[in-house]
Amino acid sequence: MNAVRLPLFCSTALAERIERVEAQLIAKGSEAARNRRADLAGFVIPVAGGVACFAEEGSPLNKVAGLGFGGVPSVTALDEIERAFTTCGAPVQVELAHLVDPAIGALLTERGYRLTSFENVLGLSLEGEQEQVTPSGVEVRPSGDDEFEPWLDVVADGFAHPDMQGMPSHEEFPREVIAQAVRDLAEAAGVMRYVALREGAIVGGASFRMTEGVAQLTGAATAPGHRRRGVQTALLTARLAAATAAGCDVAVITTQPGSKSQQNAQRQGFDLLYTRAVLVKQP
Repeated sequence: MNAVRLPLFCSTALAERIERVEAQLIAKGSEAARNRRADLAGFVIPVAGGVACFAEEGSPLNKVAGLGFGGVPSVTALDEIERAFTTCGAPVQVELAHLVDPAIGALLTERGYRLTSFENVLGLSLEGEQEQVTPSGVEVRPSGDDEFEPWLDVVADGFAHPDMQGMPSHEEFPREVIAQAVRDLAEAAGVMRYVALREGAIVGGASFRMTEGVAQLTGAATAPGHRRRGVQTALLTARLAAATAAGCDVAVITTQPGSKSQQNAQRQGFDLLYTRAVLVKQP
């Protein structure tokens, strides 16, 4: 009899670990942006187990991440964060896991935060050997420093032209803003980069970061003209195999609800762990 695979159960302890490493990632990228700009506009403020970050104007890193596993934030802490974002002329965007104390959501809505969208966090237990799936004509391999710019180009282009299946993102970013945020994360957060090639040309790129036993799949993109050819699956399975070999016990990916990315992840055995509510307060 074949063993039945049980879905990965997400305890609050696992969610706390995932949210903690997510907050670390956003903080490292924001600090890199601040160092690159050599000014005092950016900030990283710890709050209730998470961080409030501002990297630069219009950046996707401008958010409050990992909030709530360190308790309900105080009114004083929220006042400080809101003043900091207002000084930068930016809204406060909180990504709140549904496994934290519900009192946090109530507190934020009382302060004028509005529910804007959701995002899903999916996870896969990394046990045994992970099978790599590489379609005919596609090559996937780690990307060296000598091809950082081609890798960045294909990732930025892919993110700038998202697959429109499922719920659309509430955010849109110019290509140059995406490229700079990806560069900051790649250079400061210790991510490993992969490329996918067809006929010798780079047509896809991906990355992941390993910390505390968590393999964060920090993004993957395929050039629009090369989609629906198995490139995303090849990039995903290559990273899962590498993460398993390195000793990670869980892989996580964040997707838009109902998106092609979520569908691809679930086809590879990922389970929906929890949802983040995205709440925004305008300055």
